[in-house]
Amino acid sequence: MIIMSKNYIELNWVKDAIFYQIFPDRFYNGNLKNDPPGVAQWESLPTRNNFFGGDLEGIKKKLLYLKETGINAIYLNPVFKAGTNHKYDTWDYFSIDPAFGSESELIELVNKAHNLHIKVILDGVFNHCGDGFWAFKDVLEKGKKSKYYDWFFILGDKIIKDPVNYQTAGGCEYLPKLNVNNQETRKYIFEAVSYWTKNAKIDGWRLDVPWKISFDFWKNFRELVKIINPESYLVGEIWRDPEFWIHSDTFDGVMNYKLRDLIIDFCIRDSLDAEDFDYELKYLSKIMGQKIYFMLNLLSSHDTPRILTLANNDVSRVILAITFLMTYIGVPMIYYGDEIGMEGGNDPDCRRTMIWDESLWNKKINNTYKKLIDLRLNHSSLRTGEFVTLLVFNRFYSYLRSDSSDNIIVVINAGERQPDLEIPLPNKLNANKIWVDILSEKYFEVLSNRLILKNITRYTSYVLKPVQTFGR
Repeated sequence: MIIMSKNYIELNWVKDAIFYQIFPDRFYNGNLKNDPPGVAQWESLPTRNNFFGGDLEGIKKKLLYLKETGINAIYLNPVFKAGTNHKYDTWDYFSIDPAFGSESELIELVNKAHNLHIKVILDGVFNHCGDGFWAFKDVLEKGKKSKYYDWFFILGDKIIKDPVNYQTAGGCEYLPKLNVNNQETRKYIFEAVSYWTKNAKIDGWRLDVPWKISFDFWKNFRELVKIINPESYLVGEIWRDPEFWIHSDTFDGVMNYKLRDLIIDFCIRDSLDAEDFDYELKYLSKIMGQKIYFMLNLLSSHDTPRILTLANNDVSRVILAITFLMTYIGVPMIYYGDEIGMEGGNDPDCRRTMIWDESLWNKKINNTYKKLIDLRLNHSSLRTGEFVTLLVFNRFYSYLRSDSSDNIIVVINAGERQPDLEIPLPNKLNANKIWVDILSEKYFEVLSNRLILKNITRYTSYVLKPVQTFGR
């Protein structure tokens, strides 16, 4: 039996959201005074260990850029005190990392974002901490005599790092796993979660590697956060089957890596034809139910190669993927820099610094994002409407996004040129005889309830809206 998560109906803002993921050290350096020692040149390539000086002040200074782009929600990678550039090795859950700023600066950033009608969610890393975490350091010093010994999973009376005798995250010795089944550990984490949810007035949490933590922890986590703010958005980092996590009073949505795989297989790799793509989409939709509207859909993240690099710099293929992302059910998320055509391979290369020189932007990709963001913000069918497949033909795929007052037709040709195609339309679209593509501004005619498409070039997408005609 499917049980819908509590409060999901209240999250109307999530359905209307366009998220933007920011890796703070790489976005913008707004305050040179808080730079860590030895920061690298902004344009140089990232390594596992270098820092670039991006901070909260920098994000605040670029909020207008985000607003003008159409962004209305931000997901920040970890901002709490830590030792690495990625901050997934928390040292203190109650402190903002000094290289990013201060607590007051986070609060100021959230307040300014809210004034611009932009939501902010933080990254919660509760499966593990860093080896600079004060409790771990106490155990390192005192061994089993430390009152924090049971906060971790240790084999023996003291911590040994070579070879490691304590449970870690992913085998990384600097990432000791937290024992959240220990009530004192859990109490500490929940106090930190309450503190930031209340004091910073954030709008939710993205939860790191949640499958590594006991399920009852997340149920308690949800209850805690929803009491403070019922409209908090809780989204889990789930790479595999999402069903278990979204129908059991835990998360409102997940990072939709399953969907990302399908988009890449169809639009980039040619490993799915349209028939298979449609089947897989319908399967995902069935297991997600109404929770599909709260999935965080993405093409790239800090853990993946960037979409342009995956496509071997084939912009036409990337635009197919962007078109689908921005017109599909769920919440689109843009990884910082994807909107200007940034490149990058696997971590750490996908974490390059944001390019602010507009002469270096990929204008075709940037204009596509701007047009599709504007369309999504102004068409309810793309945010909350139904999804109906119209035509599946080899590597050609077309679908309708529709609600009671709004209709958008999307056409994606992920294969070779199609000389002539006719897309059958539902009867409710009979009155709309002319449609215009917002990407190319081309017009298309409907004859005998069929949308007529001629000479569709390879790797082409159309996003069509009906043209108002008068006196006909």
